[in-house]
Amino acid sequence: MEPFLLTIMYFAIAIAIVVIGLAIFEVLTKKYKDWDEILNGNKAVALSISGKIIGICIILAFAIYNSFAVTETLIWGGIGVVLQLAAYVLFEVLTRKFSVEEQLHKGNLAVGIISFGVSVGLAFVIGASIT
Repeated sequence: MEPFLLTIMYFAIAIAIVVIGLAIFEVLTKKYKDWDEILNGNKAVALSISGKIIGICIILAFAIYNSFAVTETLIWGGIGVVLQLAAYVLFEVLTRKFSVEEQLHKGNLAVGIISFGVSVGLAFVIGASIT
């Protein structure tokens, strides 16, 4: 397939997977609505969401580099979203001294930065495992 058409196709796939992933994350956060918080200037939530977007895109980039078919990229994109969700849940569970979701809702930038780092860091690990 012509590279220009593949680029457009991968672009469309990335947008769709990111939108689906963010919709799932929105359901996961029960104490607040992500986009309402961002609209209200909550930088911690914005960082957390940015990390998820970048994380999903990193996984998709590795999938595109290493896949032979578009369907493989779709599958890895789905796996990436699921693993990003798992990372978020684990982050919440493993921080016993506070609730990540509650701290993000309160605008705690430190927690937002760590959330960003968890998403992006694990995306590189997940992406590097795609061969």
